[in-house]
Amino acid sequence: MTDPVRPAFHGFETIPLREYAERAYLDYSMYVVLDRALPFIGDGLKPVQRRIIYSMSELGLNAGAKPKKSARTIGDVIGKYHPHGDSACYEAMVLMAQPFSYRYPLVEGQGNFGSSDDPKSFAAMRYTESKLTPIAEVLLGELAHGTVDWDPNFDGTLEEPSWMPARLPHLLLNGTTGIAVGMATDVPPHNLNEIVSACIRLLEDPDATTSDLCEHVLGPDYPTFAEIITPRADLIQMYETGLGSVRVRALYEKDGTNIVIHALPYQASPGKIIEQIASQMRAKKLPWLEDLRDESDHANPTRLVLIPRSNRVDIDQLMGHLFATTDLEKSYRVNINVIGVDGRPQVKGLKAFLAEWLLFRTNTVTRRLTHRLDKVERRLHLLEGLLVAFLNLDEVIRIIRSEDEPKPVLMQRFKLSEEQTDYILETRLRQLARLEEMKIRAEQTELASERDKLIATLGSKAKLKKLVKDELLADAKKFGDARRSPLVARGAAQALSETELVPSEPMTVVLSQKGWVRAAKGHEVDAASLSYREGDGVLAAVRSRSTQQVAFLDSTGRAYSTIVHGLPSARGNGEPLTGRFSPAPGASFQALASGESDTRLVLMSSHGYGFVTRFENLTGRQKAGKAMLSLSAGAKVIQPATVTDVGQDRVVVATSAGHLLAFPVSDLPELDKGKGNKLIDIPRAKLGTERVIAVAVVSPGGSLSVQSGARTMTLSWKDLDGYVGSRATRGGLLPRGWQKVDDLSIE
Repeated sequence: MTDPVRPAFHGFETIPLREYAERAYLDYSMYVVLDRALPFIGDGLKPVQRRIIYSMSELGLNAGAKPKKSARTIGDVIGKYHPHGDSACYEAMVLMAQPFSYRYPLVEGQGNFGSSDDPKSFAAMRYTESKLTPIAEVLLGELAHGTVDWDPNFDGTLEEPSWMPARLPHLLLNGTTGIAVGMATDVPPHNLNEIVSACIRLLEDPDATTSDLCEHVLGPDYPTFAEIITPRADLIQMYETGLGSVRVRALYEKDGTNIVIHALPYQASPGKIIEQIASQMRAKKLPWLEDLRDESDHANPTRLVLIPRSNRVDIDQLMGHLFATTDLEKSYRVNINVIGVDGRPQVKGLKAFLAEWLLFRTNTVTRRLTHRLDKVERRLHLLEGLLVAFLNLDEVIRIIRSEDEPKPVLMQRFKLSEEQTDYILETRLRQLARLEEMKIRAEQTELASERDKLIATLGSKAKLKKLVKDELLADAKKFGDARRSPLVARGAAQALSETELVPSEPMTVVLSQKGWVRAAKGHEVDAASLSYREGDGVLAAVRSRSTQQVAFLDSTGRAYSTIVHGLPSARGNGEPLTGRFSPAPGASFQALASGESDTRLVLMSSHGYGFVTRFENLTGRQKAGKAMLSLSAGAKVIQPATVTDVGQDRVVVATSAGHLLAFPVSDLPELDKGKGNKLIDIPRAKLGTERVIAVAVVSPGGSLSVQSGARTMTLSWKDLDGYVGSRATRGGLLPRGWQKVDDLSIE
């Protein structure tokens, strides 16, 4: 039987591309999740942070040591444990040294380590020095006590700890952020005393609910002194699920007429906030402010001074607007997604997090005690052999001097173990003086007592729990501090509308014949006397206020609106409305109107049709406008007239043939849009030559001015009785010489 032919091996493996891509992407994803982006629940560190702290401890850079160049530390980190870019590694170390980034910094830096205004403005690592802070002892203190597993480094020449034996839940103390593949983490920092108090509550009462734990953990505690305004119910829900958000607001106080901001939200840049406020001032969207200054210095790290225009400015309302439109109020996402003790990433609520961390801590303490017990028992074993040798010193010396291989003889003669015998043979003679017996027995007694305590602690869950509790309390007493972020339940800030930000001033809006618009201050403005571009002149003007909207009607009957204070000043020629709006090609602007939302207007076409509508129907859509007045072929839009009292006012319509008709406003329908009803009768045969010139609304006791060329005739309310008729009738004919009407106005 012949052997089957085996395919030739060419030094490489052939696999489908789909399988290779899938395997490569999954491997990369798992690497990013487990070895780069997400922290471990036990010590709260990412691998790069863990390696930095371990390298600094190996270099002897503890809190009491003299700092060394940061480049020395980073060189060790990337050369021994973390084969990645030095800039990214250094940035990770700088972050742990910034008191405005870390609630409890792990690294103490000397030199430029950035500022709250620009956290990445730190100096290069060759210019700075660093060492560990005292609280880093919480992570490193038990490292040599058999509490962790050790893994080979990237080239297998050294070993590094798989995690740090943290005595406190560091992840909740300093928080972290990270983006992995398909998941992210955002853990806010907390107060050490509150977290320790919650841990002890959970140790004493494993059935405590998240609400019970929130009696101790009031909320996140950021490095800055800005206040947390998230409602307590939302915070409890956040801790229940491990997901949510926290809203933080700057603190300010009144200094005379000025406003002084002295605490900013976490990671908010003073420079950026000043630019955000200044940009609103330049855009004339913040007229309440006169000036702003940054008076921050070494004594006052945060001091932004806002200067209102007058002492009549509502400061709380102004600050509410700034909270809503700048980084003076920020919202932070919370996503407590961490790698658990089982090595799997999972989003954990507060109780699940603390329960798992306490399990980690209990296991760490158990390993530490077991390691110590092994060392104590080994030492007792050695002392027992040493005492035998001391009591039989002459015989031991004789055997050593006379025997070629004294070790097996000693083991057999005194029933010693190999380890005891090696220890005896390595002991110097001077250590076997007369007083040594007392020292040996004293050490034996002390170690035996310690062994009994260790065995008792390891054999009792209650004693083990008490030990964990006592160590937590000791660390809290040593490193704990007062809360920085006050908790004040407030609603989210709301930005003020443009009309609220602008002072209400009388304005006159002027529209030219060629569609140019401008706004002049005051109501006593003669629009005809303003300067216009060559070939242009006044078309219409309307009285308004700076806080109101103004609407424009084009030749197709569409309405466009904008805020009055946003119009150009009347000192110049204004600007074309086509720059603000997008009318149909060939359309021109023919009328304008302004008022409050509930102001009633009479809209009318030159063919005699119209209706009453509210002013707000003309507003809403700005750029493209909205269909408002339906026009028949050849009809034009007449300048609208404002209604004061629908039940009492009269509508007065004048035509180019000198016909004048007055009738009650109540005879007209109120519509949102459309063609409306006939106001005055214009015979069909005369539609080409006769048209409506103007419409006006006269209130009881008022009078009407009829302009004809350079002359003006005034008709009182009683005079109008002669022209009163039914809607859609022909009306009365004006006196001879006044039949060529140019305009109607109210006095």
